[in-house]
Amino acid sequence: MFKLTTPFRLLPDADKLGFRSSPGGIAKLAAVRNIPEADNYWDQYFVLFDSASDVFSLITPHDIRRALLEAPENIATLIRAATSRLFNLLSDHTFPASTNASVAAFTSFIQAGTGSSERNTTKEVLNCLRILQRVLPVVFELEGEGSVFEREVLWKKEEVAENAVEVASETPQFVIEDEDDSDAETKDAAGPTKAKQKKQLPSLGERLFSSIIDLLFCCGFTLPTKLQVDHYKINYVIWEKGIGSTSDPGASHAYDSNKTEVLRLLLVLLSRQIYISPSALFSKPSLYSLHVVQKTPRRDVLTVLCSLLNTAMNSPLATQTSLVGMTGKLPYNHLVFKGEDPRSNLVGICLQVLCALLDFQSGSARDKQVPNEEVNPFAPTAKTNAFRYFLMKLHRTQDLAFVLDGIVGIVEQQMATMNNLLPGAKKSVPYINETVILFWKMIELNKKFRGYLLESEKSMDLVAYLLCYALEIKDKPHQHGLCRAISYIVQTLSAEPSFGARLTRPVKAQLPTKWNAPGTAADFFINAVYAIVATTSGTLNSLYPALVIALSNSAPYLKNLTVTASARLIQLFTSFSNPLFLLADEGHPRLLFFMLEIFNAVILHNLASNPNLIYGILSSHKTFEDLGTFTLSRGLREIRRVQLAKEEQAARKPDVKGKGPHVPSDDSQPHEEKAKLLRDESENALSQTDSTEASPRQSQGQDPEISMVIPTSPTSENMPGSTSASEKARGKMKARRSHSLDRSGSLDRVAAAGVGRNGFVPTQEWVTSWQQGLPLDSVMLLISELLPKVQEMQASRHRATSTSAIVEFLGTVSLQNVLPPAPPLTPRRFMWSDSSIVWLTSLIWGEIYVRGMTPLGIWNATNVRLFYVKHAPTHQRQLTEAVSNVVGGLLGRTNSNSDGARPRP
Repeated sequence: MFKLTTPFRLLPDADKLGFRSSPGGIAKLAAVRNIPEADNYWDQYFVLFDSASDVFSLITPHDIRRALLEAPENIATLIRAATSRLFNLLSDHTFPASTNASVAAFTSFIQAGTGSSERNTTKEVLNCLRILQRVLPVVFELEGEGSVFEREVLWKKEEVAENAVEVASETPQFVIEDEDDSDAETKDAAGPTKAKQKKQLPSLGERLFSSIIDLLFCCGFTLPTKLQVDHYKINYVIWEKGIGSTSDPGASHAYDSNKTEVLRLLLVLLSRQIYISPSALFSKPSLYSLHVVQKTPRRDVLTVLCSLLNTAMNSPLATQTSLVGMTGKLPYNHLVFKGEDPRSNLVGICLQVLCALLDFQSGSARDKQVPNEEVNPFAPTAKTNAFRYFLMKLHRTQDLAFVLDGIVGIVEQQMATMNNLLPGAKKSVPYINETVILFWKMIELNKKFRGYLLESEKSMDLVAYLLCYALEIKDKPHQHGLCRAISYIVQTLSAEPSFGARLTRPVKAQLPTKWNAPGTAADFFINAVYAIVATTSGTLNSLYPALVIALSNSAPYLKNLTVTASARLIQLFTSFSNPLFLLADEGHPRLLFFMLEIFNAVILHNLASNPNLIYGILSSHKTFEDLGTFTLSRGLREIRRVQLAKEEQAARKPDVKGKGPHVPSDDSQPHEEKAKLLRDESENALSQTDSTEASPRQSQGQDPEISMVIPTSPTSENMPGSTSASEKARGKMKARRSHSLDRSGSLDRVAAAGVGRNGFVPTQEWVTSWQQGLPLDSVMLLISELLPKVQEMQASRHRATSTSAIVEFLGTVSLQNVLPPAPPLTPRRFMWSDSSIVWLTSLIWGEIYVRGMTPLGIWNATNVRLFYVKHAPTHQRQLTEAVSNVVGGLLGRTNSNSDGARPRP
């Protein structure tokens, strides 16, 4: 029985409220100048709070910002007080406290009533971490790209005489000797004016990183006490079994929660680069990220990397054995079982830290050029970014299998949420986006993993999962960045020959019914690309090239395409060849070029194996023939004809919704054909004659990751998939061209001004530059040889059996003597560039920013410069949709307005 010596209080809530309201609380930080570091005022910051939520709710960015303006030395002292207490506690024999989290909370309650002076060192360490998490983002936004305050407090090194150095011997990796002993002795002998040998102590930032790594492997805090060896509580043991470890120390909610707190501070330190503008990302690298990837000892890099990877990749297995996993099979369990899941939080932040470390390529951390390497001309080294380097070095088959199984497991969990009969019956995997980005990093950096994946039976299942996820999120503007990442992942994989070999097999994975398609993996792939293009009406234009290039890379391997998949390819081609789409943007003709490459590859490699597609080409022969004689004048006439037809139709049909005839009706469903959507889009462009005032267009030069550019020369002999035209085909096209060039350019220029978007005005010269380079020859030869025979069959046979008979006939034809030999396969790989690196960095940190909004709001109300944040006007607590868009980097800023990027007020 204990006696309360003070009035009864529910935990220290009264003290917390007093911290906000009393003069001796947070207000003193800005009101009183030069508070000494030894002052008792600072103690409350480390003993008052019981959770991260306490710190983030009781200390606001406004409080810190005000103190930085009125008493900046106090913020410097707070940072020093927090770090020095952290350093001291780490070496204190009373840390970690022996009590678990629940007992510690109860102890705090008793202390509040009895005045007991017993310390809870674990709580103090956690509060040191939380204070730094809260203060540093506001410090980072100071002075943009190079804060004097920040460098002075965190990175200034103290220089001391050699005999005064006591601490340096504990951390020899940080000691920098200016001179050797012999030089120092010579100078001492020369006279008293010569300086003694000096040594530099590690800066506060360097010591902080060293302490963070120690805390990640501290027995009794983040690892089980049983792992402690003698009196050494720091033991660099990989957290879980997997890569580099066959033993599992055992999970604990308390340890998981503490790991999350330490990793959150590491993530905050790495987030320094989000306060740098995209244009300065390479020239002004973050000192924090540079230190972690270049100065961390090799042993620590490997232990941290394996611990993060194993924890993340074990997540599907671990979830199945937890209480949350057991209830996960129940519908709507996430509505019944409320509260934070420490395991899920830990897995999520492990993935975020991994993505941030593996992505970092600024300043001296840029990958180095590899001589005589065409596929991956740049690669990391141990000195540029040790985390990228050691991930690249993974090679054991069991390690590669472990990573693949982990990624597939997480994606399968996400598929289960999309494949339910009851809508919303299962909660979406919170870290699915980070998993997709980590997968991209794996196939980008590790050649052996890429090869292992494509040899695996799971390869096409994983690709199908990713495409289904892209289809699921394509209508959400804040997810368009991830859709784009998936398109580049698919392009990267499609460049591998083993990808094409897998396309002829069926997809075994259980896919959502609405996206499933009969046939092989190739049929699913084509239907998925068509669905993305046809239902986004131009809002995802940046995805189209990578997806169509992936189809082009795969085309030589396509066999036995179904009627549906064949029709989808023809529909894509028809839409991309529509003048309304073709003349709207400088980069649109390249999509037409890629589609023709697909047809060429099928014709030259697997003609008889694809009778459905050949039949589709022959049925659409007029579209191909018209392309051979396409001019600006004819394209504009077609646009005007369609526009007039729609105006007449609108005038005849009364508008029941009260809208004018020129406004597209609301009954347009998202699954209508792409051609109709593109017509609507281009008609809007026609009505905007002042389009030159719009934002700068995204031209081909601004999309550098697409390695192919539409040729400007009148020949296409050097282009992959193109062949030298026969005299017969070339003569037909030349005759049509000369017949069509019959209009003056003046009227065309006036009419074209309203067709292009974002100020682009198509000209006949521009049309000629790409039209004469289109690889039409093989298709035209096919049409000239087979169309007369098909028309003859149609005329002679009964209508009911003609189609099946024609398809059967096309399955037996061979044009070996007519068509040129197939050229060597030259797949187009995804090529990294400065702008694509900046874009991905912004995407990663945008995801981390959004995840950080709940429940703490880590970076909220700070001046982020790397990307734009656009907040939805709806309820702030509904955080799944609270941020409608996080658009990143140089590429994000050149996207069309449909991406929703706009500067914050």
